Amino acid sequence: MSTRTVRQKMGRDEWLQKILVSGIVIVLFVSVLLPLGDLFSRAFINESGKFIGLANFVKYFATPALVQSFSNTMYVSGITTVLSVALAFLYAFALTRTDMKGKVFFRYVALLPLFAPTMMHGIALTYLFGNQGILTTGFFGALPSFDMELYGPLGIILSEIIYTFPQAYLIMAVSLAFADYNLYEAAETMGAGKLRKFLTVTLPNVKYGLVSAIFVCFTLSFTDFGAPKVVGGQFNVLATDIYKQVIGQQNTTMGATVGMILILPAILAFIVDRIVERKQNSSVSAKSTPYKITSQRGRDTAFFVYCSVITASIFVMLGTVIFASLVKVWPYDLTVTLTHYDFSKVAGEGLQPFWNSLLVSFYSAVVGTVITFINAYLIEKTRFMKGLRQVGYFLSILPLALPGLVIGLAYIFFFNHPDNPLNWMYGSILILVLANLIHFYAVPFISATTALKKLDKEFELASESMGVPFYVTFWRVTVPMSLPAILENAAYYFINSMVTISAVVFLYSADFKLASVSIVNMDDAGDVAPAAAMSVLIVLTNIVVRIVYEIGTKKWRERTGAWQKR
Repeated sequence: MSTRTVRQKMGRDEWLQKILVSGIVIVLFVSVLLPLGDLFSRAFINESGKFIGLANFVKYFATPALVQSFSNTMYVSGITTVLSVALAFLYAFALTRTDMKGKVFFRYVALLPLFAPTMMHGIALTYLFGNQGILTTGFFGALPSFDMELYGPLGIILSEIIYTFPQAYLIMAVSLAFADYNLYEAAETMGAGKLRKFLTVTLPNVKYGLVSAIFVCFTLSFTDFGAPKVVGGQFNVLATDIYKQVIGQQNTTMGATVGMILILPAILAFIVDRIVERKQNSSVSAKSTPYKITSQRGRDTAFFVYCSVITASIFVMLGTVIFASLVKVWPYDLTVTLTHYDFSKVAGEGLQPFWNSLLVSFYSAVVGTVITFINAYLIEKTRFMKGLRQVGYFLSILPLALPGLVIGLAYIFFFNHPDNPLNWMYGSILILVLANLIHFYAVPFISATTALKKLDKEFELASESMGVPFYVTFWRVTVPMSLPAILENAAYYFINSMVTISAVVFLYSADFKLASVSIVNMDDAGDVAPAAAMSVLIVLTNIVVRIVYEIGTKKWRERTGAWQKR
């Protein structure tokens, strides 16, 4: 191949890459920034379109009921964060720093709450601690009963702990896995005891992960809608306030104002997480020695018991919901039946919402994975338009700071506007897929970028020097080598799209409801057992998807891991 031909192909490649980078930035701009800007503008403009400055915020903080919701949200999020991070830290410590048995089992069980919609945690608590709960009635009269005020802050906090525990555990497990054993040996040589080593070596080593876990748990509980909706009772929080303002009172202006308040802790957490990530990367040097786990019978037994209690609690919650979905009339007739899985006679409107969720989750997984990986490749591996690629990177991680409710609310204002040329998307399946894609976009993007960083840039340089188009290299080299990360992202999109409620609760149409929305509707109508049944279907679906992923990619992941270790 002549030098001139190679240069011509390189020129075409360069223009194609520039067009693709520009296109993906435009798509992100329209999907993220424009709806967000529309939402913000609503908070500063009245219904007649006149700019009113901070009047809505003044009105908000002058309304005692709304201010109380803000105070309630801060209270619930604060308590949840302290308890969830503490429990997750001990659990992660047990799995990474002790020699106890059953680590693989405990590791998988800790992730089970991720497969369930947050409403299910509230439903489980209702069946355990509600007015007719198993524990509050003393196992239906077999044991002494006790009173418990579940509906309110206690119920929300318990639900949020279950919801945020897996997230905190994953962060703490990664932080505790990276440790320089030389520091522990030096501390031991200097006569430091176990407590002193923990305070002076362990905690400082995981401080960035601890801060990240704190902000993640606080943000998740601060912005969650599902749990407060089911067990909140009359205890209002910001997430339910947005729902009431927009759906109940049709007050979109105040809804936008509350949405802006809701986004503040998420933005703060996003900034802190970026700072923490940069510092975390430099915490372990090339001279570090991996942590050496020693066997200590007393310690290992204590942590085994602790992890057993946590896993038993998770199984009790899941088992209670399954049991409740199978009994005829709780708690009066405990005959096993599948009646509640027939949703045709309740507010769930049959099985159609479940099939709709499968369809939306499948499209979200396929479209989201393709767009995410191509975008990550263009930003990470191309060499042109550096400034625009940095803009694309910022827009790609920005959704990390956007709660689902804020995305859903922003999409209402933006896509439902009659002058918007994209108005045709509103009320269709496309708006639901797009909302899921943007809501969960940042994590798969970061995952794909991390996977691409591991691939040597020589692949692209060699292909370029031989005149091979970049898209050929992308398809024949990059995609096969990154396939485990690609499939992991697909599973992530699917599972999260099945359980989400906050991003889609404002966007579904009357004739296209989702499973998570039907759970809320059934619970509102008093059909709690069918709501439990729908929750079980979602959990089982997500578990099956995860098992299929694990089995289907095992050999591929082993092959890729072996290549990376060479």
